[in-house]
Amino acid sequence: MLKTLAIATTALAGLLLVAASPPGPQSAFQFGMKTIDGKPMPFSQYKGKVLLVVNTASFCGYTPQYEGLQKLQDSYKAKGFTVIGVPSGDFGGQEYEKAGEIQDFCESKFGIKFPLTEKSVVSGATAAPFYRWAAATLGADNTPQWNFHKYLVGRDGKLIAAFPSKATPMSAQVTGAVEKAIAAKG
Repeated sequence: MLKTLAIATTALAGLLLVAASPPGPQSAFQFGMKTIDGKPMPFSQYKGKVLLVVNTASFCGYTPQYEGLQKLQDSYKAKGFTVIGVPSGDFGGQEYEKAGEIQDFCESKFGIKFPLTEKSVVSGATAAPFYRWAAATLGADNTPQWNFHKYLVGRDGKLIAAFPSKATPMSAQVTGAVEKAIAAKG
């Protein structure tokens, strides 16, 4: 009888724990994409780092932000920070079709050294899983409305902020949030 009661109590406690946990992913580090050259890019490899995930495009009025993104990467990399560029043609079809063309453009025009993913959908129901999670977590008002939308992820994998396209990488708004995220314990 006592053994049955102990088993029932343990089972009930397990159910309460499951019920108390929110459904779905709780961290950006639970996602992954593919690199620009088609290799797996699990975000878990960045665990403990601060990430700025940015949907990019090669033929956009905001494309010069690549320069600021690389400067941001260079400025904070040693402190545990990484920019991840996510090429996308969602807004106006302003991205090359082929991965090699995207990579060549980024490297030759802007000297990009931060990681780039394969071309991906970043908005709507068919968006890459990370982007669907970010939309569900931060709400529709904080989703990409155009190219160069930025998501800031803390060392713990939680989304900290979203910045619209017009927020330049080296603006006080973005650099201040990055510095605060880097200083936070993760």
